[in-house]
Amino acid sequence: MPATTVAIAVIDDHPLLREGVSSTLQSVDDFEVIDQGESYQDALRIAHEAMPDIIMLDISMPGGGVEAARDIHEALPSIKLVMLTASEDENDLMTALQAGASAYILKGIGGKQLIEIIHRVSSGETFITPSLATSILMHSYHQEPAAPTSLLDKLNERESSILKALSRGLTNKQIADELFLSEKTIKHYMTNILHKLQVRNRVEAALMAQKIKG
Repeated sequence: MPATTVAIAVIDDHPLLREGVSSTLQSVDDFEVIDQGESYQDALRIAHEAMPDIIMLDISMPGGGVEAARDIHEALPSIKLVMLTASEDENDLMTALQAGASAYILKGIGGKQLIEIIHRVSSGETFITPSLATSILMHSYHQEPAAPTSLLDKLNERESSILKALSRGLTNKQIADELFLSEKTIKHYMTNILHKLQVRNRVEAALMAQKIKG
């Protein structure tokens, strides 16, 4: 397997969907579907034995996809977790993100979109199906306590600009183009932003960004 290949495992208890997703991903030159499974037990076994770069999980699979994500993330945090599910429930989304998922994708997505998202996740980005992302951001804006001013004040002007762009759903590349910076520079700033805001990922940073006025 080439060093640049992204090793992927697909876990879903519906064989037709699982095989279809696997076939779609396998068609990409730099993707390699190294294993498949249908349950929590399969996911944990594959995670420990095969150590894939990405594991795709279904929330409603036997044993629980969120439970699998949480246990894999605690034991093997280097593995990126992608939830591919039919659930549009906001609680499922938030629970999955808190369990360590890097992406939350609704079933029915097209193959080309799925490939693009998996590429983004493999490069360290986070993805939520846009309709759901808007929902939780609006909920956070109206319901959650204001973000601690002391944390937001830690950001310099450039970091604040990047955080606002992130809250609009832009990727690192899009932010780089907008601010006339390199994508590598944006990634560096993003690492600093996550550290300063004491959050774990881009989604939590975007939620906090809603509290920045102006």
